[in-house]
Amino acid sequence: MSGIVKIDGEVFGTEDFIRLLKLNGRFESLMEDVLKDQLVVRAAKKRGIRLSDEEIQERADQFRRVHDLHRAKDANDYFNALGISLEDFEMFITDMLYQEKVMMQVCNEEAIEAFFQANSPRFECIEVSHIVIDSEGGAKELMSVLSEDPDSFQEMAQEHSIADTRTEGGRIGKMIRGCLRGDVEAKVFNAQTGDLLGPFSAGDDEHFEIFRIDSKCPALLDDDARDEIRRLLRDQWLAAKAREHRIEMM
Repeated sequence: MSGIVKIDGEVFGTEDFIRLLKLNGRFESLMEDVLKDQLVVRAAKKRGIRLSDEEIQERADQFRRVHDLHRAKDANDYFNALGISLEDFEMFITDMLYQEKVMMQVCNEEAIEAFFQANSPRFECIEVSHIVIDSEGGAKELMSVLSEDPDSFQEMAQEHSIADTRTEGGRIGKMIRGCLRGDVEAKVFNAQTGDLLGPFSAGDDEHFEIFRIDSKCPALLDDDARDEIRRLLRDQWLAAKAREHRIEMM
């Protein structure tokens, strides 16, 4: 068993490490990330993507600068402490570059714009405020008060809400589709600016939520939308790639 660390002379090894990861539920998510990275690297090689020595050297130099490894001795000491060889480091750098180049192809601007045009409603956003109450009766009573005096929403949030947003008068801010439960989301996104909605169960039958629609924003292909589309395109592409391979856990 390969050792990772010693505690009072007792070796804590790789098998111990893996066993703990499995028991505390972190192994699967970690392996999923590793598998995704390796699928991308395999795809890059299959696509015939090439890396120049200059690209690899530039990224390695960037890594050293970020980690303050300005001298060769500093880098050697750093990698020795990690038990990593220079060959391991070069493989890490090349895999990273492969992943970036593939994702640049998969998530190019044309693909982003096409996805946005086909799915623009999901990028509509609203700005909302909310009040969370720990009883249904209290939430209904508060909703009745707000219906009579909607301008008191901020004050009521500060006084009665148990959510962290109470200090901001209940303001959540901008939300896109997918942030709320489906039944609640449909009502919230179909409402008009200034509408009060609720109370809705927060999902645990113990807390109840009232929403106010502060503003509505049309779908816009801004930086936030581009980042979200890149994530979605990457996830779709990876899911398709995973179906092309036989993956077995050892």
